[in-house]
Amino acid sequence: MTPGMKYLTRYAFFAAVISLFPEAALAGKINASRTGSRIEVTIDNKLFTIYNFPDNEKYPFFFPVNGPLTGTTVTSMRNALYPHHSSLFFGCDLVNGGNYWQEGLDRGRIISVNARVEKEGGDTAVITDECIWSRPGALSPLKDSRRYVITAPSPERFLIDVEITLHALMDVNILKTNHSLFSVRVAHDLAVTNGGTMINAEGASGEKETWGKRSAWLGFHGSRGNGVEGIAIIQHPSNPWYPSPWFTRDYGFMSPTPMEWPENGKETSLKKGTTLLLRYRVVVHSGENAAELIAGEFGKFSSR
Repeated sequence: MTPGMKYLTRYAFFAAVISLFPEAALAGKINASRTGSRIEVTIDNKLFTIYNFPDNEKYPFFFPVNGPLTGTTVTSMRNALYPHHSSLFFGCDLVNGGNYWQEGLDRGRIISVNARVEKEGGDTAVITDECIWSRPGALSPLKDSRRYVITAPSPERFLIDVEITLHALMDVNILKTNHSLFSVRVAHDLAVTNGGTMINAEGASGEKETWGKRSAWLGFHGSRGNGVEGIAIIQHPSNPWYPSPWFTRDYGFMSPTPMEWPENGKETSLKKGTTLLLRYRVVVHSGENAAELIAGEFGKFSSR
């Protein structure tokens, strides 16, 4: 075989592989490293996000969460009116008398005790953590284990797949509250009040049409740079309460929040020993067809 034929054969082989696995060919390289109380994640050597878990914070959170188009964050931190909104986070209010959501460490905290990088360096980074829900003068009602899988299937899509397993260490009562579970406070320029768009899986838009409505996913997007950038949360069909109703705000907040609509109208109760697995996919995206892109990700995620 001549050198030219060998080259053509090799080229044909790689072309065939790319045609069979197009996303693999486009996937970004993900690196993650821990320094102190933070884990930095890069995609193709550019900062994507940081998992923050310092001792003086209410709970662990991701910030920034940088978009694929502009490289600037699609989430925001500590708005003056809502200082407890820390970008992308998980928490809950009114848990056995404790507050694991709003400011005030003495009211309750979710403490990271084992944050680590399980995998990095290829097309995937995996971060795991174990957290204890604690407040002074009270026994811990809950602990949780977390697994975050970060990928970049294409230059226009960065994903964080979230698995949080809640363990009830005692009988737990969560009073009716819209401050519960997985949440995102979006960047100011993506908020509806500043010209952005909020949309759910049914095509409903804005707070009036989405508040309290059950939907598989919801997201915000808006004009940025020379295009469109946004962020969405997808609920997995295996989740308890799926699809949870949404707590939404035009000023830039979204959270699938079952505790605001408990079955008995008063509270959600978990017996000691109960284990709940909650799964979400966070889609950070760019491009004009946001709803179509998110719907496609829901199809892939829901089949896993």
